[in-house]
Amino acid sequence: MTETKPTESSALKKALISGITGQDGSYLTEFLLGKGYEVHGIIRRSSNFNTQRLEHIYIDPHNSSARMKLHYGDLTDASALRKWVDSICPDEVYNLGAQSHVGVSFENPDYTADVVATGALRLLEAVRVHIETTGRQVKYYQAGSSEMYGATPPPQDESTLFHPRSPYAVSKVAAHWYTVNYREAYGLFACNGILFNHESPRRGENFVTRKITRAVGRIKIGLQKKVYLGNLKASRDWGFAGDYVEAMWLMLQQEKPDDYVVATEDSHTVEEFLEAAFGYVGLDWKDHVEIDPRYFRPSEVDNLRGSSEKIRSLLGWKPKVDFQQLVAMMVESDLERAKREKVLADNGYIASHQQP
Repeated sequence: MTETKPTESSALKKALISGITGQDGSYLTEFLLGKGYEVHGIIRRSSNFNTQRLEHIYIDPHNSSARMKLHYGDLTDASALRKWVDSICPDEVYNLGAQSHVGVSFENPDYTADVVATGALRLLEAVRVHIETTGRQVKYYQAGSSEMYGATPPPQDESTLFHPRSPYAVSKVAAHWYTVNYREAYGLFACNGILFNHESPRRGENFVTRKITRAVGRIKIGLQKKVYLGNLKASRDWGFAGDYVEAMWLMLQQEKPDDYVVATEDSHTVEEFLEAAFGYVGLDWKDHVEIDPRYFRPSEVDNLRGSSEKIRSLLGWKPKVDFQQLVAMMVESDLERAKREKVLADNGYIASHQQP
């Protein structure tokens, strides 16, 4: 996205993003910079750099033109959250940070709950106290998930009952209701965006869509032969992350806060994703996919398909990228990456035998 210069009316508008280094955080940062915002992001301290998704828009903070700034903090650290909210004085806060892998949440339930559920509460409280102390207006966005619906049959909309089926989903339900509670109890401008699955070339490689397209590129180039997956019958409403960050922003531009489902209203199974991805490069997925029981979850979510009529009619949002375009975008990106890896492997710079 081309970064536009801030206009006089938007020059001082600031956004604070938790989870800025993630898929959604990077697309939202691009979007907000394009709108003329100054964007601040909270990142966790790590011995390794984890800002790869932001490298193409990063400008050294010593440069006066830099409008994206990163700060060390964590959703598990209430004092750090309060410090950054008070010192940055954001106009909008987007809580995108999470331990967002459903499968991992079964293995690390305590940590997932601490970051996803209680982390949202900590950030809400930091915003509430800041507003109470300064009298400023701060708008808050909470990233919800279609996983909150779990076992409830589709189509799912804002009035559909939640029936979460994982520690991650349960934690997201808690964060959702914390947000509603702070809106009703303290008058916070706080919105929940219930986003159905949204993917992109920046998706983490341990998520099934990216795991598939990554394998497609490597298999086509000859670096890999097999990919191991779990439940192929699970059906999801997959959209493009770049489209969905616009919906987040739109929610905070309204006169009154509310909750919105964001979805394409079109669902596909993992098997259909395989067919589209492998078919795009002329391969048959059945020749390369093996089922590994370890990837089945203790409680599965069979079918998620959203009804996004509310946000389409009230906010004018609609997805621009369809399922086939999304798959093509991801496969093309990972095919190019595999080609670069092949050059490195052929010249002995990386080991090519690490994948099956």
